[in-house]
Amino acid sequence: MNYQASHFLYELGDGVATLTLNRPERKNPLTFESYAELRDLFRAMVYAKEIKAVVLTGAGDNFCSGGDVHEIIGPLTKLDMPGLLDFTRMTGDLVKAMRACPQPIVAAVDGVCAGAGAILALASDIRLGTARSKTAFLFTRVGLAGADMGACALLPRVIGQGRAAELLYTGRSMSGEEAERWGFFNSLRAPEDLLAAAHSFAHGLADGPTFAHGMTKKMLQQEWNMGVDEAIEAEAQAQAICMMTKDFHRAYHAFVAREKPQFEGD
Repeated sequence: MNYQASHFLYELGDGVATLTLNRPERKNPLTFESYAELRDLFRAMVYAKEIKAVVLTGAGDNFCSGGDVHEIIGPLTKLDMPGLLDFTRMTGDLVKAMRACPQPIVAAVDGVCAGAGAILALASDIRLGTARSKTAFLFTRVGLAGADMGACALLPRVIGQGRAAELLYTGRSMSGEEAERWGFFNSLRAPEDLLAAAHSFAHGLADGPTFAHGMTKKMLQQEWNMGVDEAIEAEAQAQAICMMTKDFHRAYHAFVAREKPQFEGD
């Protein structure tokens, strides 16, 4: 409740935490410090019962331009292999933390969404964009593999293998309309309406059965590594657990009374 962010803006209201990358003059690039703080915050959310959903966005007219050229890219050219591996594992840990936190993450993406910024959007559960957004996995543009922070695993599952391969090989920008058509964005909004739409979506989730949402997110992640029979069994167990919650009983009694259920997340 009293968390004070050091390298981005943080606000909590009505169960929704809003994380705003806040360097608009540079299109909100990431630094070593912001990577680490985001990783640690998402890890801590596992225990933050007061947080029901998360909105991730950028200040100004852009989402995130990726790693800061001067504060990350330059120093990386001077590191040895162990130091470089420490860095790449740390950035990957941020994605792991986002996927492991039980709260659904809604990314509000406007303008530039590039490099590691594109990965932050990709690692979110829901993505809302604008027609003017430009999403680029531009790692090959700087001589690196398109395999970064889980891109080769995550992106094909969202937009398909062939489309992912095109973006990861070329590093080209994907327009907002193309991103929505390919399934990267759930929907497009006008820039002036984007953040409000993201908050509306997140608050709708926060008002729902949040224990069940956390279970849904867990199943969405775990079942990637399961066969169909194993997934069906895992879902049987997950659903039986959810049937023991008070929210399940609240929904039943509300249905019988022809009322809207009031979920409390337990």
